[in-house]
Amino acid sequence: MNTPPASLRDFYATPSATWSFVPPPLAASENSSTAVYAPAPAAAAAAYEWTTRTQPHPLLQLAAAWDDPGGGLDVSLVARGALAAALMRYATTALAMPWEVGRLLLQVQWVPRDAGAAPPGAVLATDPVADEDAELSDSSDNDAYFADPSKLERERDAPPRRADDRGYVVRQSVLEEGMTPEYVIPVGRADGTWGMMKQLGRLRAEGWLSLWKGLLTSTVTNALFAGVQPACHGVLQAVLPAPSPATAFLLPVASHVLTTVLLSPLDLVRTRLVVQSAHPRHARYSGPLDALRQILAEEGGLRGVYLHPHLLLPTLLDGTARALVALALPHVLGAHLGLLGGDGEAHPVAELLADCVGQLATLPIETVRRRLQVQVRGTAAPLRACVELRPRPYNGVVDALWHIITEERSDLPIKPRRAGKGKGRAGSEEREEGESWLRSTGIGQLYRGLGLKMSVSAMVFVFALFGGDDADAGWTEL
Repeated sequence: MNTPPASLRDFYATPSATWSFVPPPLAASENSSTAVYAPAPAAAAAAYEWTTRTQPHPLLQLAAAWDDPGGGLDVSLVARGALAAALMRYATTALAMPWEVGRLLLQVQWVPRDAGAAPPGAVLATDPVADEDAELSDSSDNDAYFADPSKLERERDAPPRRADDRGYVVRQSVLEEGMTPEYVIPVGRADGTWGMMKQLGRLRAEGWLSLWKGLLTSTVTNALFAGVQPACHGVLQAVLPAPSPATAFLLPVASHVLTTVLLSPLDLVRTRLVVQSAHPRHARYSGPLDALRQILAEEGGLRGVYLHPHLLLPTLLDGTARALVALALPHVLGAHLGLLGGDGEAHPVAELLADCVGQLATLPIETVRRRLQVQVRGTAAPLRACVELRPRPYNGVVDALWHIITEERSDLPIKPRRAGKGKGRAGSEEREEGESWLRSTGIGQLYRGLGLKMSVSAMVFVFALFGGDDADAGWTEL
């Protein structure tokens, strides 16, 4: 006869309700003389304990404070992280700032069509200097002995110079020698961004440190844009109705435009700081805070800074064009050219084409915006700029576009007049200069810095194609 199995009820132990990483020992049964589960030794129990491992951050040894007993916020960690992000933003902006300064000065520089013309007997800043004659000349000798009779005859026959009511000679050409202020870069010497950078660094009133004018304002503007734009997107997403395909497309564009408008005073301050002369005697603003204070006090306050037609309309156009080019144009071109991936992302080739095509539409708007920003309003005194500005202000976006195209020339740098005798050479030079269509149009003035933009787009394309990184990362300041 089979005996029934012994009951296991006596060996049951109630499980603990608390969390523990070390298994607790089971209590021995009172009716059993032998312990079924004995407690583990102390050394074995310690082997089951878990420890937290935090990997330090590669930048400034930043690590999360998992072992904080209070569970609060680590202020020192947040401060170090913010400082590291600020230094990184400042360094990347400083790398791109010289090219941005050169491009901005090219955009606001006024180059009239008659820049190379001069009254009889006048000397232009672009005329070659006769070094050999300067070496042979001596102030201690008789000047009449070394003088050129033909030159004396031309000076004698030249008509008298025009003068104003106070007797000062009126400048008849922006290139007239001796009539250009000491703090202004002569017109027509820089043919591109690199040329303007060299002219700015070699100018006595500026220097090479002027290539970083407005660096702090640019850094703050870029940092605020990166933080304010997502906040505006979240607010618009909460206010607008249920999401739809149209809403998903319009929300990013609207958030970019709204952020551009909100930060437009900082962009205005940055433009003024870059364009103004760095000479202490001619500089009007001592820094970004002083510039913002003077602009608000003399040019209509916040209403004038935000709602003036010469500032609001170009800001809206510029922000909308930039947002459409960055967010919509790559997908449109990718869909038409078959360059969309399986996940709907545009191929780097489509992004490169969209960027190149978009620059043709955004650069004229940006140029007009910069020109209207350097114009003062209200009771403010005219700005003393380091480049030649138009003496008469523009009356809006359309007026600025019209006058740039019809009044200015695009054949930069302006060629110096070759020294020679005879009317034949002079006539041939005039015909050669007149045949250049770039001299008779200012369309090229609307696209100053286009080569730099294309170069940056090509670099971003190469990095995105072979590096696999985000195409929008880096070089955003340009």
